[in-house]
Amino acid sequence: MADSGIIGGDERLQAAQVARGVARLFFRQELIALSEVTLGNGRRADIMAIDAKGHVVIVEIKISRADLFGDRKWPDYLDYCDRFFWAVPAGFDLDLCARAELRPDVSGLIVADPYDAAVVREAAEQPLAASRRRAETLRFARRAAARLLAAEDPHLAGFD
Repeated sequence: MADSGIIGGDERLQAAQVARGVARLFFRQELIALSEVTLGNGRRADIMAIDAKGHVVIVEIKISRADLFGDRKWPDYLDYCDRFFWAVPAGFDLDLCARAELRPDVSGLIVADPYDAAVVREAAEQPLAASRRRAETLRFARRAAARLLAAEDPHLAGFD
């Protein structure tokens, strides 16, 4: 049930494993990633990453055909990143990600497992406006700092 955001335990575990692989790939590329990031428009990206130059990447994780085609909100992410990727688990039918409605001209594709990931289609660069970049970078930094503080002191949890 992709539109409701409700997924079962197995799907949640598989999505977490894909997120881990993507985060490791990005780390090697000097992109620092956070999972479950709320954007300025209220949408929640599965992964947001920022590189040393301030370029913003958003990744949406899809673990099944129904999950991929049930998502109607993903175009709302395009105004909040320089590059957008789909991330899928190893063994996923990659031909599904080439369909026109998923904008392969704009969206990249990453295949991941719990230990690593690989870019199989690079995302088109669509530069953010400076004001949006600043706002999202600040939101990202504050969220990362709040998560670190909450890990150090659980009584501070709740800010996100």
